[in-house]
Amino acid sequence: MANATKTKNKKPNWFRRAGAKIKETFSELKRVTWPKLPVVLKTTGVVLVVVAAFLVVVTAVDQGLLALLEELTSIQS
Repeated sequence: MANATKTKNKKPNWFRRAGAKIKETFSELKRVTWPKLPVVLKTTGVVLVVVAAFLVVVTAVDQGLLALLEELTSIQS
């Protein structure tokens, strides 16, 4: 009787658990509603515009700080 409860509480081996997880993942992926191509292109465009805007702002701040540093070093010379 003690041996039966011991095997009942034992976890399945690693391969069975990994296989079950993979099967569960693919089952979940079948239920996902994937976006259409126009939606993907639109959101990609928005991301690229936002990244370009941040690039311009960061570059402007960097150039401004560089100009300020050059002014400060030229005063001391």
